[in-house]
Amino acid sequence: MSLFVIGSSNTDLVLYMKHIPKIGETVVGAESSVIFGGKGANQAVSSRRAGADTKFITQLGNDSFGDELKKHFKKENLPEKYILTDSSKPSGVAHIFVSEKGENSIAVASGSNGSLTFKKLEPFLSEIEKAKLVLIQFEIPFDTIKKIINFCNHKKIKLIVNPAPALELSENILKNIWMITPNENESEMLTNIKVTDHKSAILAGEKIVSKGVQNCIITLGENGSVWCTKNSNYIFKVPKINAIDTTAAGDVFNGYLAQGIIDDLSLTQAIPFSHAAASLSVTVKGAQTSIPSKEETIAFFKKNKGFTFKKIK
Repeated sequence: MSLFVIGSSNTDLVLYMKHIPKIGETVVGAESSVIFGGKGANQAVSSRRAGADTKFITQLGNDSFGDELKKHFKKENLPEKYILTDSSKPSGVAHIFVSEKGENSIAVASGSNGSLTFKKLEPFLSEIEKAKLVLIQFEIPFDTIKKIINFCNHKKIKLIVNPAPALELSENILKNIWMITPNENESEMLTNIKVTDHKSAILAGEKIVSKGVQNCIITLGENGSVWCTKNSNYIFKVPKINAIDTTAAGDVFNGYLAQGIIDDLSLTQAIPFSHAAASLSVTVKGAQTSIPSKEETIAFFKKNKGFTFKKIK
C-alpha cells in the first residue's frame, strides 16, 4: 500500500551564523550552503528513507533549481511521473538563517508551489483513492489543501495534515481530518491556547479533537509530544539532544510517522520512533541533508532509552 505526499519543493539557501539578524542588523562571518528543502519534499524524502512506498506530487519551475531537484528526487527513488512543472513560475526558494544555538528563521518565495491547483492533481486522483495514507502541509494553495481534505474524507482515505506554516482552520475543515500534527505555535493558532508544556498541549489537543479531528499529535520539540483522541491522551518524552540545526525536524517526524502508519505500527510505537528520527536530524545541518536512514534511526533509538510514553486518560 502506498503513501502519497502532496506539497512543496524548495531550494534552501542557508546561512549559519552566530545569531539571527535583527531588523536593520548585518551579521558578517556566516557560512553558506545550498540544500534541497520544502516541507513537502522534506516529508516525502523522510518517509522514503524510512522505507515507505512514497509517491510525491509537487510542482517545480522550468529552471536550474527545478532541474537539480528533479535529479535529486530521482536519486531518492521518488517517481518522476508525479513531479510537475509550471513553465510560467520559478521554482520555490527559501532563505534560512540558522544560529549557533540551532534556532532558525525562514522566508519562502513559493514560486511554482503557489500554482499547484487541485485541477493539476486530477490525473492522479484514481491512484490517490487507492492509497493507504495521504500526507499534506500548508506550503501550497489553501484552496488545493481544502479540496484534498474533502476528497480524502469523501473517499475514506486516512489523511495526515501537518498545518505548517500556521493557518486558522474552521470546524468544517477540522471535522474532515483523520490526523493533524501541529507544533506549539500552530496549536495556538488553531485553539487560542498558549502551548508551553504537556499540560497546555493536552488542553489544546482536546479542543482540536472536540472539533472533529480523530487524532491530534502536538509536537513540542525537546519536550516530545502529546497525542489526543476522543477517548485517550498520551504524553511522549524524548532524551536531551545537543541540537545543531532544528530545520526540518518536524518534517522528519511527520515523514517517519507516515511510514509507521503505512507499516501498521500502533501510534505508541510509531510516535517514539518518529521522535528518534527527528532527534537524530537536529544533530546534522540542513533540511534533507539531515534526514536519517531507517537503519541509522533504529541504531539511535536502541542506543537512547529516553523515548518513552505514558497514557494519562
